[in-house]
Order: sequence, then structure tokens, then C-alpha cells
Amino acid sequence: MHYSADVIIVGSGIGGLTAAALLQERGFTTLTIEKNMYPGGSCASFRRKGYTFDVGASVFYGFSDNDDHGTLNLHSRIFRRLGLSVATIADPVQIHYHLPNGLDVPVYYRQQAFLTELKRHFPHESGGIDRFYRELESVYEILSALPAGSLEDIVHIAKVGGTHFGKTIALALKTLKSMGRTARKYIRDPELLRFIDIESYSWAVQDAVSTPLVNAGICLADRHHGGINYPLGGSGAIPAALCEGIEKFGGKILYNSEVQEIIVRNGKAEGVRLSGGEELLSKAVISNATIWDTCNRLLKDPRYRIAEERFLRAPSWFQMYLGVDAGVVPEGFHVHHVMVDDWQRYDQPGGTIYFSAPSILDPSLAPEGRHVIHAFVTDESSRWSHLDRGDVSYRKAKEDFAGSLLRRTEKILPGLSDAVELSVLATPLTHERYLNRFRGSYGPLLHPGQNVLLKPQNRTAVKNLYAAGDSTFPGQGVIAVTYSGVSCASYIARSLGNPLEYL
Repeated sequence: MHYSADVIIVGSGIGGLTAAALLQERGFTTLTIEKNMYPGGSCASFRRKGYTFDVGASVFYGFSDNDDHGTLNLHSRIFRRLGLSVATIADPVQIHYHLPNGLDVPVYYRQQAFLTELKRHFPHESGGIDRFYRELESVYEILSALPAGSLEDIVHIAKVGGTHFGKTIALALKTLKSMGRTARKYIRDPELLRFIDIESYSWAVQDAVSTPLVNAGICLADRHHGGINYPLGGSGAIPAALCEGIEKFGGKILYNSEVQEIIVRNGKAEGVRLSGGEELLSKAVISNATIWDTCNRLLKDPRYRIAEERFLRAPSWFQMYLGVDAGVVPEGFHVHHVMVDDWQRYDQPGGTIYFSAPSILDPSLAPEGRHVIHAFVTDESSRWSHLDRGDVSYRKAKEDFAGSLLRRTEKILPGLSDAVELSVLATPLTHERYLNRFRGSYGPLLHPGQNVLLKPQNRTAVKNLYAAGDSTFPGQGVIAVTYSGVSCASYIARSLGNPLEYL
């Protein structure tokens, strides 16, 4: 059998690119196939009229240069392994929350400054605040001591368990806990518990009770150690560097090519079939698609189908990419904001506004005298599916909804509507079309109360077919899918006879 590569990767999201880069550096041959003309998936950048916009998030963990600070520092360690670097700039405030009843809380890099600010609003909960955030620190302390690897790799588990037995047992016990239930052990004030909910929802799109404590420990503690660091040039700098690493070691990336089917014969994945009919064969296949797209679209055998309701389906997004006059952004304005008008609607479509102005950190993203603003809310494809994408009614619906969001954001940035010089709008249908994601979803979520280890791992029901990305453990977010890529590469490398060295 003639192989196009040892491993074929379907999609150039960060999880897939991470796996490809590490496998290629280790001596395996890889072929990454991407339907678009640029890499990165939800972590890409695009340009319009001199502005550079981040497709998705612009809050990034894992870039600390000091390995004593930051949960695993995966980005820094990976690029170090590849002999590359991504220049970043530190953000002193992770998120500035603007919440009902005048609750206004910036989350500073310095943890004590953040906790002091939170206690100023809730002095009667001072002890509970300390104890809850200390719980998150304890998760961070365990995770930062353990090397990244596959939880399905018995050799890795044995090594970690033998070297860090106490921490491994402690971590296993913490997987049984949720962030919200842990908070309720120490905190009683309902307004403060709502703040804990939005701390979770801001990155997990679930309330705190539904969010595993382990996941919370990664994000809500690491921000005070490794910190939040923005890649110069925009989020697309991350996939660009991973692609550079892949190609540096001889790997290939095929753009403008769409995988229509994962070829399975006798229960084994043997390669992929492209939209033009070409078959490319490999020893292993990694799907960076969602679990629904992998099992219900790319795998044609109905035996591998999964029901949509097996997992909670995270919402999609409505996004506004704006180029604005810089005069509307005051001196000292923070980069990242989360706004909630009504606690009864914060977890409903459009209920929470995410707002970023990354050109405050990196002026190269916008023409002189201008700023880039990215504002977005959760949304559902069902709200738009009755409209024809090319019809004037679709365009008007987008503009009307964007206008309502602009008016809401003027609570923190007065005059924003009049300062807009460029507007690019995207609905869940845009996400579904460009990213090939089922209903444009942010990915699968666990049902409340489920153990975080019930999140799909890298192996699938098909031999030699693996998964990476937000459908796999540990879940959504750039640093999480990076971990999934490391884990996936680790398992495949061992199964093919040349294990990765720990990062």
C-alpha cells in the first residue's frame, strides 16, 4: 500500500496542527488537509482594508517564558521544541467584567489585586473568596507539575503515577468536583455566586455548577501565573508558527482541499477521500472536526453515528468585526470585556457580550489612528436558517442585530456606533460554512454532573482514527485544544513505535 503520509490530519485547527507539528518533528510524515486557504480554524486571523481581525478568541494562555509559571506553558514548550518563537505582549487584565447592579470587576494578572477588588464588593465573603480561589490554585499546582501526555497511554500513566503518585491521586479526586459546587462550600452570597458563574461562562459557556473544577483550575489560576499574552500580529500568528514548524521538518499542508470521507476498511481508518474523489492513504488519521461532523458526516458507516443529544451542544456565535476611530477608545481602557445586562438572560443567546480591542496591545492590527474591535455573543443557527444567505433580508437581519449590540456596548464605550468605519458581520451560518462545524457550534459539552474524564479522549471507535480539538478532553479554548493535540500526538507516536519526549 502506498501511503501519502504516516498520518493524515483532517482540518488545520490548533489541535490538529499541534499534533502534526510534534509528530513531524519526531520523524513521522504528516499531511494536513484544510478546506480554506489559511490555517487555524477558529484561531485564524483575516484582513480587511488594513485591519487584522481575530476570527475567534484573543485571550491566550501558555506563553510564559518561565516554566516555573503557568500550567504546562504548552505554547512556549511546543515552539521551543520546534525551534521557533511567537512574539507576544503581556495583558495586565484578563477580563474586565461589567455586570448587573453595578458590579464592575477587572481581573488583574496580579492575583492579590484581583482578590482585593472582589473583596471590596463582597467584604462579608472575604474568607470564602480566599478559600475558593485557593482550591483553584491547588488544581493549578498539581497540573503544572505533571507532564502533558495521553490519558489513554498506559506507559504515560504509569510513569506519571510512579513519579507523582500523591499528585495523581489528588487530581483524580478533583475530577469528581465541579467548580460551582466547590464555590458553594465556601460562599453564600447569591450575587457573588453569579460572578463565579460568569467566570465560568466567559470561557466554558456553562455555569459554574456544570463546569469541572479541573478545567476551572487551568484557566482561572493560570491567568495569575503564566498570565494572558497576546501574539503580535494577531491570533493567526499561532497557526502560522505551527505550520512553519510542520514544513520545517518536511511536513505538508494542503489548502483549498476538503475531505469528504474518512476511508474505513475492515474497521480500520486507511486514509481520506477528497471532494474531487482523490484518495490519500495513511497509517493513521486525525480528525480535527467536531464529534458530530466526524461520526455523522465524514464516517459513512451508520454504525459509527452518534446522537446529537449524547452531549450538550454548545451554542454558536454572532460576531462583529469593527474598524473604528481610535478617539472612541479612552486612555486606560482594558482590552477584554464581558458585559451582562440581566442575570436572568446571561446564558441565553445574546445575553452576554464578549468585547475585545486587541489593537490596544498591538497597534499594527489597525491603520494609524484606528482600532480593531471584536464584539460577539452566543447565538443559534436556527435563528438564521430560514434566511437566504445571499438575500437582502439576511443582510438586513445581520445589520439590525449588530445595531442592537452596538447600542448595548455603548454602556462601556459611549459613541461607538458613530465611530465605526468598517463592519464585518458573521452569523452561526458563517461559522458552519467556513469552519465546517455542525450548526456552527462551539463544540460538545458534558452534561451537568458528568466527570470531566467522560469527555471523549483521542481514540475513537474506528481503529487508527484519532480525534483532536474541542470535541476531546479537556474541551474548548485554544490552550485546551493544544493539550488535546499534544495528547493525540503522544498516543500515536507510541503506537507507531517512536514515543515523543515530554515537552
